[in-house]
Amino acid sequence: MRGWLRSTSRSLLATHPARLVVVAFGLVVLIGTLLLSLPVAAEDRSATGFVPSLFTATSAVCVTGLTVVDTGTHWSAFGEGVILALIQVGGFGIMTLASLLALLVVGRLRLRLQLTAQVETKTLGLGDVRRVLLGVAGTTLIVELSVAALLALRFRFGYDQGVGESAYSALFHAVSAFNNAGFGLHVDSLTRYATDPWVTVPVAAAVICGGLGFPVLLEVLRYRHRRRVSGRRGWSLHAKLTLTTTAVLLVAGAALTCALEWSNGATLGPFGTGEKLLSGFFHSAMTRTAGFNAVDIGALHPATLLVTSVLMFIGGGSAGTAGGIKVTTFAVLAVAMVAEVRGEPAAETMGRRIPPAALRQALTVALLAIGLVISATVVLLTMTQERFEAVLFETVSAFGTVGLSTGITADLPAAGQVVLVLLMFVGRVGPITLVSALALRERTRRFQLPEERPVIG
Repeated sequence: MRGWLRSTSRSLLATHPARLVVVAFGLVVLIGTLLLSLPVAAEDRSATGFVPSLFTATSAVCVTGLTVVDTGTHWSAFGEGVILALIQVGGFGIMTLASLLALLVVGRLRLRLQLTAQVETKTLGLGDVRRVLLGVAGTTLIVELSVAALLALRFRFGYDQGVGESAYSALFHAVSAFNNAGFGLHVDSLTRYATDPWVTVPVAAAVICGGLGFPVLLEVLRYRHRRRVSGRRGWSLHAKLTLTTTAVLLVAGAALTCALEWSNGATLGPFGTGEKLLSGFFHSAMTRTAGFNAVDIGALHPATLLVTSVLMFIGGGSAGTAGGIKVTTFAVLAVAMVAEVRGEPAAETMGRRIPPAALRQALTVALLAIGLVISATVVLLTMTQERFEAVLFETVSAFGTVGLSTGITADLPAAGQVVLVLLMFVGRVGPITLVSALALRERTRRFQLPEERPVIG
């Protein structure tokens, strides 16, 4: 019986690599929870409760940044090291990391690992898995070390921090930024650096790079080489949609934030014009699922909270460190809507036609996400007396693996924090990946039902 169960489970994981991704993320969260619950992980050397440990581990692995205890004061150096390792593993992709290790140690990838890496990195072909994995690892290392070097110099000579302190703080924030985690070592996140472009700009750049997604980053980095070798000058539709939509959302988010908060004395009001524009841009970039904040989120105007929630819900690029429904999902739905309004027979953009399967997938992701956010918001409203916009903001931040908070997370009951844990987990592995992993079997239909058009609208 035991042998049958073992063989059955292996068969299911091999047939459905999405299940292996979900199981792997769950195991790493469990390991992180156990490590953070150890007395050595806390600054006062007392064991941390299960729910705070679970919440922190999930937030780190899912690169969210929401916390129920302060990272810089509650956790010891060991605990911060565990959090940093969980961020790196979660952002890079657990199965991507496992596949890369197998590639380096064994020298080749087995089919199961190739399929799993394909699910995790969203690669299009198995033959490119080796190249993609090495490219992802190299890109991660280069960006994190570059940003860490810039931040270390600024912390050392701009704020008179010691060599060790500035290097550690710079590395921690660089890894957290590129992985869109939002974990910081200060109680006020990065508000103390709100007017310092030497800190906020490198952090924002790392967040944007990580949020674009590895396929787009690799395409951008190899564009000149591809053009020189093959003569190709065009970008893929995925890269075009991701870069264009990201730029539009960054500019729109910054403009709306500045317009709504320009005279708010608790946020942008006291700053000069240049500092307001810088803080507005930084806030817009952080809504791409980063989680750092340079202004008090709890003091934002309700309209700004709604705009921020929309940006967090959309998130960043696919197959990267960002969360949300992804900018390509949003772009595909927007293209389909425009095509329907114009009466076009197909959704077309940038010289390409989007296949119906992609439209169905985008619609499925968006509707599942909306359902999850609404359900979680309703559940949390029954557990707390917090205002509606704050609870909605918190649930969107958890699902989008953003980490921005109005400050109510720590005040939620344990059951409410568990709800956010589940949202963060689903937001990281993705609604479709989770649903695919939970499906009992794949269904194939050998016939089609008669077509009949219902009334829409």
